Amino acid sequence: MADETAPPPDAAPTPDAAAAPAAEPEAAAAPAAEPQPAAVLAAEPAPAAHKPPPPKKIEATDAGSHPWVQSMRTALPDAVVSAKEFAKQVTVVVRREKIADVARHLKDAEDFRYCVDVTAVDWRDRQPRFDVVYHFYSFSKNDRIRVKCGVADGEEVPSIAEVFLAANWSERETFDMFGIPFAGHPDLRRILTWDGFHGHPLRKDFPVEGIDTGAAVYPEEWPEGGGPAADDPNRKVVS
Repeated sequence: MADETAPPPDAAPTPDAAAAPAAEPEAAAAPAAEPQPAAVLAAEPAPAAHKPPPPKKIEATDAGSHPWVQSMRTALPDAVVSAKEFAKQVTVVVRREKIADVARHLKDAEDFRYCVDVTAVDWRDRQPRFDVVYHFYSFSKNDRIRVKCGVADGEEVPSIAEVFLAANWSERETFDMFGIPFAGHPDLRRILTWDGFHGHPLRKDFPVEGIDTGAAVYPEEWPEGGGPAADDPNRKVVS
């Protein structure tokens, strides 16, 4: 049965249908971006990180007015050559022949009662060639002082082993490694190498490869205490 409510094919559109708005056209595509200059396209470099200034170099200052130095100059007027302070450490250069007197004064008058070390530095081309270096510590002050004296090759240094017993072996080691003799030492002999060892290993002119010293290395070839001397063809020297 036909639907009586449906309009005939040729019927005019209803007012509602005529009033319906037409479908909106699709949004127009966005316009293409204009080309940018190459300088704009290039990535800008990141700003350089702030570099802090280098730390201020610490310079050694004259320590001639330091109380310890003044005390030494008062008690031993001719002993002190110079004095410097660097990083809160006092270094005093004294005359070689006065070192035992200086050590005694520091121990008795300034309470530096512990000799930490005795060693040396070989400057080779400088005159005097060596510096003998002493470090003394005070328990009451909780502080230390460095004392140095210049020594020419072959010169003797007064021993302080009678003032500081701890200096006994340190002086022997310095004698063994550098060949610096200590006058008045109670038992001055080698301590790290052996009797018959040729040369002193911490001197700047000691061969890098060492010296073939025989008995302790090759006991089947060399007698006790023996080994190549300076003119022996078996001696190893690096040119």
